[in-house]
Amino acid sequence: MIALLGFALMFTFILLIVTKRLSALLGLILVPIIFAIIGGFGLELGPMILDGLVGVAPTGIMLLFAVMYFGIMIDAGLFDPLINKILSIVKGDPLKVVIGTAVLATMVALDGDGTTTYIITVSAMLPLYKKLKMNPLVLTCTAMMAFGVMNIVPWGGPTARAITSLNLDPTEVFPPLIPVMLAGLCWVFLTAFILGKKERKRLGIISLEPGFMDDTRMEEAATLEAGSTTKRPKLIWFNFALTVLLIVGLVTSVFPLPVLFVIAFGIALYVNYPNLEEQKKRMESHAPNVLIVVSLIFASGVFTGILSGTSMVDEMAGALVSVIPEQFGSWFAIITAVTSMPLTYFMANDPYYFGVLPIIAETAAAYGVDPVHIARASVLGQPLHAMSPLIASTYLLVGMAGVEFGDHQKFILKWAVGTSVVMILVAIIFGIII
Repeated sequence: MIALLGFALMFTFILLIVTKRLSALLGLILVPIIFAIIGGFGLELGPMILDGLVGVAPTGIMLLFAVMYFGIMIDAGLFDPLINKILSIVKGDPLKVVIGTAVLATMVALDGDGTTTYIITVSAMLPLYKKLKMNPLVLTCTAMMAFGVMNIVPWGGPTARAITSLNLDPTEVFPPLIPVMLAGLCWVFLTAFILGKKERKRLGIISLEPGFMDDTRMEEAATLEAGSTTKRPKLIWFNFALTVLLIVGLVTSVFPLPVLFVIAFGIALYVNYPNLEEQKKRMESHAPNVLIVVSLIFASGVFTGILSGTSMVDEMAGALVSVIPEQFGSWFAIITAVTSMPLTYFMANDPYYFGVLPIIAETAAAYGVDPVHIARASVLGQPLHAMSPLIASTYLLVGMAGVEFGDHQKFILKWAVGTSVVMILVAIIFGIII
C-alpha cells in the first residue's frame, strides 16, 4: 500500500506541474503533505519535513551563494570574452548556437557537478538565445542532456556510489563505460543538431555584431547609476583566477561546497565592488533569481523528507524489483539498466545506490550475474536522473533560464530517454553489461 501511495504521489505531482495546475514550488510542498495525511502519517509530518529541510540546507546555501557569485562575475564582465568568442564562431546561426551549447556544457560537466555546469552554461549562452529569440527550452534540454552523460565520470557521484556500495575496484567498473559515454554524447550532439536545425528553420540566420550585450537583462545589470558601469575589465584576470581556483576546489573537495561558494562570493563582491552602495545594488539585482531557486530547493526538502520518512521510496523500489520474474534472472544487468531510468528519476542517488543497488546485486548474484555488470548498468539511467524533481540543480537550471519546470520536463523527456536507450544498446552490443 505504501508503494502504491508513493507511485500515486509521483504521478499526481508530475501531472499537476506538467498540466500547470500547480507550480513546482507548491507541488513540492502540498502534494506530498496531502498524500502523507491520506497514508495516516499526519502526526509525523513535522519531524519528516524538518529532516528533509535539514538535508537540503547545505544545498540551498550552496546554490544561494553560487548564483550570487556567478551573478557578480557576469556583472563584472568575466564571461563577455567567452560570449563574444562564441558569437564570432556561430555568427547568428541558431544551429551553431545549439551545438556550441552542447560543447560548452560537455566541457564544463567534466567536473561532475550539475550546479557549476548549469550556471556557467546558462550564464554564457542565455544572452545569445535571447538576442536571437531562440527557445530557451532548447538551452535547458541540451545542457541537461550533456550533464546527464558526463555525470557518469567516477568523480561525478553515481559511479563512485555504485563502486562503493558493491565494494568494487574503480578500474573494473569505469573504463569499459567510456565507449558508452561517447555513444551518449553522440546522441546529445545529434539531438543538438536536430533542435538547432528546427530553430534555424524557424528563425533563419541573423547577422549580429561581435561584442554585443543583451539588450534587456545584461544592459540593466550593467548600470548602477548614470555614468557608472558594473564592468571591471581591469579585474578580469583576477576574476578568472578566482573562478579557476573555485572550480579546482569543487573538484578536489578541499572544503565543503557551500563553504567554497560563501568564501568565493565574499571575495568577489568585495574586490569588484568595494563601495557599500554598489554591493547593495548588485545583491538586489540578483535577489529574484536567488529567491526562486532557493525556495524551490527548500520545497524539495519537504518532498524528499516525506518520501523518505514514510518509507515510500524504499517500498517503491522494492515493488519494482519484486516484479522481475525468475526466468529473467540471467538478464538482471539489462533489467537493472532499464529500471535505473525510473528508479533514479523517482529517488536521489544515495537511496538508490546505497539502498536498492545492493539488493539488486545480491539477487543477480544468485543467477550468476557479475556485480561489476550490475554497477555499470546502474549508471545508464543518469540522463533521466538529471531531470528528476528531486535534484536541486534542476530547479537552478530552469530558474536561471526562466522556463517553467513542467515545460522543461515535457520538452526533454523523449530526448533524455533516447540518451539512456542509446547507451544501454551500446553497452549490450559491446558486452559491457552482459
